[in-house]
Parts: sequence; structure tokens; C-alpha cells
Amino acid sequence: MKQHFLEITIHLGAAWAAGSLIGLERSFHGRPAGFRTHALVCLASALLMVVTAYQWDWLGSTVPMETVRTDPTRIAQGIMTGIGFLGAGVIFKDGLTVRGLTTAASIWITSAIGILYGVGFFFPATLAALATLGTLAVFRRIEGWIPSHTFGQLVLRFAKDKVLTETDVRDLITKQGFSIANMSYRLDREAGFFEYRMMIRTGNKSAIEKLADELRNRLDLLEFRISPSGD
Repeated sequence: MKQHFLEITIHLGAAWAAGSLIGLERSFHGRPAGFRTHALVCLASALLMVVTAYQWDWLGSTVPMETVRTDPTRIAQGIMTGIGFLGAGVIFKDGLTVRGLTTAASIWITSAIGILYGVGFFFPATLAALATLGTLAVFRRIEGWIPSHTFGQLVLRFAKDKVLTETDVRDLITKQGFSIANMSYRLDREAGFFEYRMMIRTGNKSAIEKLADELRNRLDLLEFRISPSGD
């Protein structure tokens, strides 16, 4: 195996470096799976593929080649299956917001990059690493420039003797630049309140803050809650 020490070092070192760079971007934005996680994922994937790429170094010359049937793609499939469990662990739901999807995707692509480095496909692996870094860092800015709709859940709670009509509630919301997707109602006689619950949508990213200011100044409201949805 001595003749392959330099090659193996280059394979593992390149995978470790690529995973570390991707992980740095995740750590910079405070994601749960960051620098160390991505570095280890990429390194582990490359390590397992190195085992396959240099299998005759550890099987030894005493084993007849015709008696051994190996399929390197099965190792890659096993790696990607295992990474699926790790990726699922960083996805969590917070109210209407699902977080961690991008981090899970970055773990998945980092594993794929590690596989490529492990088998020595340096050119596509490097391109993939650069594309991943560009997607995570540059696309974040592009995404902020693209016009998009913001969704959220709005809850308005009134005293049962000071309830606004549904028409007045709809007028209040639409004047702030929102449209209402659906609306539900709740009456609690024991607690003494009536509640509107609705999904709202706007194309103005600052509209939620303005709506909150408007609702904060209303004396007929007992309570309100705005829960934006997003990744």
C-alpha cells in the first residue's frame, strides 16, 4: 500500500478541505450542522470510497482476483442512504416554518463530493464544491432580490363583546397589503374571547412589520400573533 500513500493523502485531503469550506459557510450562518460536521461527512465518504478504489491493497495478492466480485457503486449507494438519516436529523418544524432543508441538502451534496474525491474524480468534485459554495453564498443574495410572496399565520383575539366583524377584519388586513387565503373562528365563552385565525400572503417583505405596528395600537384587541412561514 506504500505506493498509494501520496494518492490516498491527496484524495482525503481534498475531500477534507472541500467539506470544511462548505461547512464554514453553514457555520457562519449559524446552522446546526456546520464546519466540523461537513468536514467529517466529506472525509468519511472519501475514506469509504478509497477503501473500494484500493481494495487489492488490503485484500492482498494471495486472494485470486477471479474469486472476488466487487461493485464500487454499492458503497456509494450505502453512503448516500446513511447520509439521508443524518440530513433528516437537521430538519425540524417550528410552527409553520420548516428549517434545516438547505443544511440537509448541503450535507447530501458534501457526501457526494467526498465520494468523487475518494475515487479520484478531482475535476467534477472541485466543480461541484465550487458550485455548492456559490449556491450557498451567492444564491442567498440573489434570492433576496427576487420578488416573492411571504406567507404567515395571523391570530386575532378579541373580547367577546368587542369583536370586529369579519368584513372589518378583512378590510384591516387588505389595507396593509395582504390577501387572506382562508379564515377560521373560535369562541371561548369561559375565557371570554373570540378568535380569528387565518393564512395571509403579501408580496411586500416589510408588510408584516407594518401590520404588527397597526395591530399593536388597537385597543380592542386582547392579543394577536403573526407567525411567518419559510425555510
